[in-house]
Amino acid sequence: MAAPTDKRLNSADRAIFLEAAQWIRHLDMRTPLRHQRRSGGETALSPRPYDLTSARHVRRRLPLCTGVLYSTLPASSDVTVQYNHGLPVVTLTLPSRNERCQFTIKPMTTTVGQFFKDIQKEDQGIDKLAAMSTDGTMFSSSTLMNVLLKNDFQLVLNKSTHHVSPPPPMENLQTECSEQLDPIKCMVHDLHTVFYYDEYLLRKEQKFIQKLENLREELLPLEEVKKNIMALAEARTTRLKWVGLALLSTQGGALAWLTWWVYSWDIMEPVTYFITYGSAISFYAYFLLTKLDYVYPEVSDRQFLHIFYKKAKVQKFDIEKYNRLKHEFAETEESLRRLRSPIQLKLPIEELREQE
Repeated sequence: MAAPTDKRLNSADRAIFLEAAQWIRHLDMRTPLRHQRRSGGETALSPRPYDLTSARHVRRRLPLCTGVLYSTLPASSDVTVQYNHGLPVVTLTLPSRNERCQFTIKPMTTTVGQFFKDIQKEDQGIDKLAAMSTDGTMFSSSTLMNVLLKNDFQLVLNKSTHHVSPPPPMENLQTECSEQLDPIKCMVHDLHTVFYYDEYLLRKEQKFIQKLENLREELLPLEEVKKNIMALAEARTTRLKWVGLALLSTQGGALAWLTWWVYSWDIMEPVTYFITYGSAISFYAYFLLTKLDYVYPEVSDRQFLHIFYKKAKVQKFDIEKYNRLKHEFAETEESLRRLRSPIQLKLPIEELREQE
């Protein structure tokens, strides 16, 4: 056991300290010691019968010395932040597996909560995750990583706390590079327009024409089926119109015959009143069921559509497919018309009409 030295101790205290060290060393060995006086007033220890009173005397005279060990180096952190291809990469040690793992972050879209979820997916043994500023303020899970990486922060993984010092962001460098590349991008765009714009318009026009031809081929058989169904529906609707006229004419003739040949007007007047009132009730019921007024053109169109859908279902005519193809055909025609406009072709309207 090495005895610590202190320059503040005088010679008497140093002798007492050495004597105590000798006593502590031989306590377990049960070796009896005795005092020997040497020249110069120094005291030496020699074997003698063990004296508990002497040991207590030395212990009372032993001064109390306390030593504190500390280090001026900062605590090492297992969490590092580096930029790779403009994106921050956080490298940390997973507590459960004791393995290093890297997490690439999109600082403008990734939040602290999403970053913590990614860490817990890699190591499910992590129970506590938190990010705090250097003054102990907790960051919420909705905070963007761009805000977190601006300054130093502390990352808590279970029971360990790591101090993280991210490098300065690369936004300024990216902004400077973008400003330098903007004129070059504009020049490249202008050159591409000059050399390839006409060829691009020609390819686009051919593409639209080819698409129109394909749609026309798909619509041709459907148009034939639709034409037949429309003819049947139109004939059926016209026939119903004439049937309605015949019924009204029959009703009028019957009322006239009953009024002048069978009964008198005094008897038939209430009958005609209730027939008129019943017609009004029928028209109001039609409005309640269809949310439309009883107007003859609308009634005719409604009856035509009813018959058309019924016949289409019988002949297995796909109305949804037909409507979709017609919609695509109309959009392609409109795109082709806009592509051939005088502004795109840089031609006057008269010359464009001649080309058409």
